[in-house]
Amino acid sequence: MAKPNKTGPSKTVDIFCKKCKTPLYKYRKGGKGALVKCFIERISQDYTEQEGVCPGCEQQFARRCLIRGVPALKIMGGKVHHK
Repeated sequence: MAKPNKTGPSKTVDIFCKKCKTPLYKYRKGGKGALVKCFIERISQDYTEQEGVCPGCEQQFARRCLIRGVPALKIMGGKVHHK
């Protein structure tokens, strides 16, 4: 499988915790689908202290994994929303 484009899309989305509405990331997302994974290299601003844990409510919202050989965060269903 091909690796994702490093520069990625120029459009950014804001990712928030669904439970406490705390901002988590600014992410360069491609496409119109649901947010399933975040490639680490496409995160433009990171508001978290621990990777995959919300700083507001201490709830885990993602797990680190390798997708197509590239480090990424696999988002747990229903834990975040994006605008």
